[in-house]
Amino acid sequence: MSLVRNIARSYRRPGEVVAGLDAQGLREPQLLFFLTLACGLIYVAQWPGLARAAAVDPSVSFEQRMGGALFGVMFMLPLLLYGVAGLLQLGLRLVAGPVSGLRVRLAFFWALLCVAPLMLVQGGLRGIAGLGPEVQLFGFVVLGAFLYILGAGLRRVVQLERGAA
Repeated sequence: MSLVRNIARSYRRPGEVVAGLDAQGLREPQLLFFLTLACGLIYVAQWPGLARAAAVDPSVSFEQRMGGALFGVMFMLPLLLYGVAGLLQLGLRLVAGPVSGLRVRLAFFWALLCVAPLMLVQGGLRGIAGLGPEVQLFGFVVLGAFLYILGAGLRRVVQLERGAA
């Protein structure tokens, strides 16, 4: 199934999508692709807010802001997210028993990729409205969607691990 269809399905049945992706035999290169694509979309989502900030405070140019965002989102964020995935695996191991790091990363990176389109919308809102209450409220919507997809994905990962054992 296509990537866009799987993302859309993840808002209704995230556990099934994660199980389907796992059944395809995904390996680390595919997970790295999911992470890189999510980070790329998050980077693009920063542009409207950075343009607004550069217009409000021209002491730091738009290009400088873009360079900083590029470094942070495309180079540092993936390293941080791999660390968070490791902590998630450790936490699941303490609560639910042994789990595969690959499956935990699949659920985590997939949830991040699924909410990236919402982050694009939030970035557009931030470019239009600044950091107003509506942008912050939409940020909670993005967080809720992420936690919903991640929670269902991790639940399915634990089920898959128990079925495989």
